[in-house]
Amino acid sequence: MPTAMSVCPHPLDIRTPRVPENLAYSLTLPAALASPAVARSAARTILEAHGLHDVSAAATQVIGELAASACLFTPSDSVYLSLRYRGDALRICLYDGHPRHTHRRLAAACDGRRRSLLLLLACVMHACDGEWGFGESSEPGDGTRLWAVLPREGARAYGRAA
Repeated sequence: MPTAMSVCPHPLDIRTPRVPENLAYSLTLPAALASPAVARSAARTILEAHGLHDVSAAATQVIGELAASACLFTPSDSVYLSLRYRGDALRICLYDGHPRHTHRRLAAACDGRRRSLLLLLACVMHACDGEWGFGESSEPGDGTRLWAVLPREGARAYGRAA
């Protein structure tokens, strides 16, 4: 007897294992005081679901710092968070609507202010042998893109030391 076939295949195979390599999430968050905590909580759940609980301590600290900065700087009502896992590293991006200044001195002052607010992030990234930065963004919309690349091994070591 032939097996039944679906005429409408489901685009998502729910049997696909959630492994680090298929971690790819994006969230739009309100530019509000609670959003860094929401971003950390969502990230913790996402990391656990993909077997990355060992990077959670470092990742949630990094995400919280980037989200707080994005919420502080954005003139719009929301910020955008992207999480990807590629090449044995968690790639974190936050986009805010704060446009880059065209005047050289204003741009330098704004960048300096942003860097001073991200000193804890810089320390965490140094401890994890990661990289971070910020610059002009062309997506989604315009504004500033804040990013961090958190190597799994460095984040594991950070979590064990914490």
